[in-house]
Amino acid sequence: MPAGGRSDTERCQGAPPPELLQAIGEFNAGEWFQCHETLEELWVGEKGELRDFYQGLLQVAVALYHWRNGNYKGAEGLLLRGADLLRRVSGTCLGVDVARLVAEAGVLREALLALGEERMAEVAPALVPKLHRPE
Repeated sequence: MPAGGRSDTERCQGAPPPELLQAIGEFNAGEWFQCHETLEELWVGEKGELRDFYQGLLQVAVALYHWRNGNYKGAEGLLLRGADLLRRVSGTCLGVDVARLVAEAGVLREALLALGEERMAEVAPALVPKLHRPE
């Protein structure tokens, strides 16, 4: 068992660390590169479900960074891989609505695929995922 004898699921249901709260703010403000840097510190030392959680969030943040910078292949691929990692995680983890992020990342990826590389900048701003805390 990981840290302090608690299972992955128990750890995922714990309180979010301050660094994650910082990363949520960065993600939602569109500071995706900085969010990646903040999450990388958390991701590196983790195992199991929390590793997948942090890595999935990190990959979605980098996908959005690539989208904003016109890197179609990077955005599309990381949206897919990030969502795949997040599907391994509880629907809510450390106070983040993971299921909603997976759904929103999928909607954005579908929009990118429909628009194609030439029109990727036309994605509706409302389709850009945010990190939500469950009600």
